[in-house]
Amino acid sequence: MLWREMQDYLEWLRQIALEGSETRTRFLASVAVVVILALVRWALLRIVYRRVEDTKAVYQWRKTLTYVTYLLALLALGRIWIRGFESVSTFLGLLSAGLAIALRDPIVNVAGWLFIIWRKPFDVGDRIEIGNHRGDVIDIRIFQFTLMEIGNWVSADQATGRVIHIPNGRVFQEAQANYSTGFEYIWNEIPILITFESNWRKAKDILSEIALRDAEPLSKAAEEAIRLAARKFMIFFTSLSPAVYTRIADSGVLLTLRYLCAPRERRSSEERIAEEILRRFGEEDDIDFAYPTYRLYDNVKEGKAEARAKPSGDSE
Repeated sequence: MLWREMQDYLEWLRQIALEGSETRTRFLASVAVVVILALVRWALLRIVYRRVEDTKAVYQWRKTLTYVTYLLALLALGRIWIRGFESVSTFLGLLSAGLAIALRDPIVNVAGWLFIIWRKPFDVGDRIEIGNHRGDVIDIRIFQFTLMEIGNWVSADQATGRVIHIPNGRVFQEAQANYSTGFEYIWNEIPILITFESNWRKAKDILSEIALRDAEPLSKAAEEAIRLAARKFMIFFTSLSPAVYTRIADSGVLLTLRYLCAPRERRSSEERIAEEILRRFGEEDDIDFAYPTYRLYDNVKEGKAEARAKPSGDSE
């Protein structure tokens, strides 16, 4: 049976080669279209590889040329083989009608891809969050985009090593947060809990000093970033300087250090500041960290003179 099929195929090729039929003309035209488009794509990529050094730009050029080549080949072959296609609009109309019925989800993903390319809610290299997934965008294709996952069981937004493929159609269903585009910095907070007996004013001054030394230069750079982002988004902050906030907690005084940092430097900046806090607090005799303890408090003996409870048995 296989031999019979091969004979039929060879006979079909012989008829195309020997007969001056319309089929032969279409076949040769199709081969010519494919070869010409492939050579043009190859030549353009050679130029890009020689003249463009940026890896991201080369990646985008390669993707764009591939998509344009496929689209042109599809249009050209459709006009060659399908009768009555006198205009591109007719071909696209019939094609879209058929695909809309059979391939709803892939069409939504293609629409999502067009949205990503046109509106650019994110690009390759951006750090984003979409739905329950966070990561760095490492690839964008027609049907899906790919993230190098961060967070999850790993602390402080560092990579887990997993690669997540997400359908492009999710951009129409899920909110997206972009760490990299627009305002290029994020606010990070470090809470420090000290005992009620500690000199909290001195502790707050030390934290402010550390923050101003380590984070103030970044705040100045962020002002320029906000100025540029304000051309596209309504972004403004009353203050970008680091700050220390005070709150009374159940087991001590909670001092929260708030400062700006680059998204990918969150963990390293927090480590640097935390080590400096440990060093400085270790030099002070009147500052102690608070931690879970069990304590008996005798208000009669330890309370303030005017706020102590009266011993039992005392008369008014």
